[in-house]
Amino acid sequence: MSFALAPARAASVASRAMVASSQPLATLAGLDVLREGGNAVDAAICAAAVLCVTEPHATGIGGDLFAIVRDGSGGLYGLDAAGPAPESASAGPPAEFGPASVDVPGAVAGWDELSRRFGRVGRDRCLRPAIELAREGVAAGFNCAQVWQGSPRAPAAFGPAPEFGGRYRLPELGATLDGIAAEGPAFFYTGPPAAEIASASWLTLEDLAGYRPRWVEPLVGSYRGFEVAELPPPTQGVATLEALAILGDEPPELSELVRAMALALEDALETVRDGADVGHLLSAEHVRARRAQMPARVSEPAGGTVCVCAVDGNRMAVSLLQSLYEAFGSGVVAGSSGIVLNNRAAGFAVQGTVVAGTRPYHTLIPGMLTRGSDLVGPFGLMGGFIQAQSHVQFLTKLLPDGDPQVAIDSGRFRIDGGAVSLEPPLWDRADELAELGFRVVRESERSAFGGGQAIIVRDGTLFGGSDSRKDGCALGI
Repeated sequence: MSFALAPARAASVASRAMVASSQPLATLAGLDVLREGGNAVDAAICAAAVLCVTEPHATGIGGDLFAIVRDGSGGLYGLDAAGPAPESASAGPPAEFGPASVDVPGAVAGWDELSRRFGRVGRDRCLRPAIELAREGVAAGFNCAQVWQGSPRAPAAFGPAPEFGGRYRLPELGATLDGIAAEGPAFFYTGPPAAEIASASWLTLEDLAGYRPRWVEPLVGSYRGFEVAELPPPTQGVATLEALAILGDEPPELSELVRAMALALEDALETVRDGADVGHLLSAEHVRARRAQMPARVSEPAGGTVCVCAVDGNRMAVSLLQSLYEAFGSGVVAGSSGIVLNNRAAGFAVQGTVVAGTRPYHTLIPGMLTRGSDLVGPFGLMGGFIQAQSHVQFLTKLLPDGDPQVAIDSGRFRIDGGAVSLEPPLWDRADELAELGFRVVRESERSAFGGGQAIIVRDGTLFGGSDSRKDGCALGI
């Protein structure tokens, strides 16, 4: 099937509230919550739970979560709901998949933190649509079916990989979600699912019972008169902010974009560790020095993620990212729970060894845009390690007054080692990169370039974009 970037559609518009996600059923479920009086956090949790059913290759309750919330009064809050490696993990090269690639799943605890601090309607209402879809069945979207059919780690317990439009059911996952809705995160972290996770992986019951998400202070940088918020380590959010600082506020050429991004990735891969202070990467002195340098070659593995953006009538806004890391994560299903476990510990490859009780270099980076006291909007671009690269490309296309759908659908590049891969809209600009010394790859396969969602507020109207590389949509009321 051919794929073109046009953009394929105009941005969605609404006056009151909006949800954008990578799958229509998730967007609709979140919108229903808003219609019933829920807020943006409720809508985001609901949509994220549905995505565990409709895109089980990319996300699930065996994975992790990061979010940025901007409340109606302008307060900005970051949530890190990624889990660490086991406390008893031995140092050594990380496993790419299997039982020893699993970090503590943080998504369920993340939902609870968000709901208790900001939500209105409660977890039962937020999880009900996902429970019903898991039990009754859902038709596979194009992207879901394609990834499922091509994944060597697709769980046999889930049955044959569906064709595009093929129906599948996940009743065991539905039962586990029902237990979470009724009993809360304790059911997941200390109840029957915890025992099955511990039996299926190198995690212990103590690792699971002791897990707590953490609220963190977002990193904020300026670009073209706007404030860009990202999350601190262990995420790679600082790479976005450093690249934007290196670029400055003038419209960049393609070669300048690639060079700034490669420099920022080099610094992030060297510096970003769990709990690290990366403020020096954004200092004027460091940025000025990097502008005069050429980047080294940095390699980043691929991965899969889902993103939900939501804005409500009070202009609370949420950017939420959730992931198993690579397609179907570790490839391990925890007993009869329906829980696919993440392979996030593979991210320790960045630092060369597993570090017990800590979180590896993390790909998930939700984003939030503001301008002074005004909300501009939540955004997120997924696709494993390409996320910082995609953030920068999206923002340089969007600001100051762009269309989120055009900015998301615009052709992207991806830096990987000594190569820069270009999507078709950039093929005729390959010569512009010659002086950087990269090998240019004209790439026609879309999967390496991820996807994205964004909601932008302009003159009181909500404009929503959802990546044409994926199955989703933005809808509002």
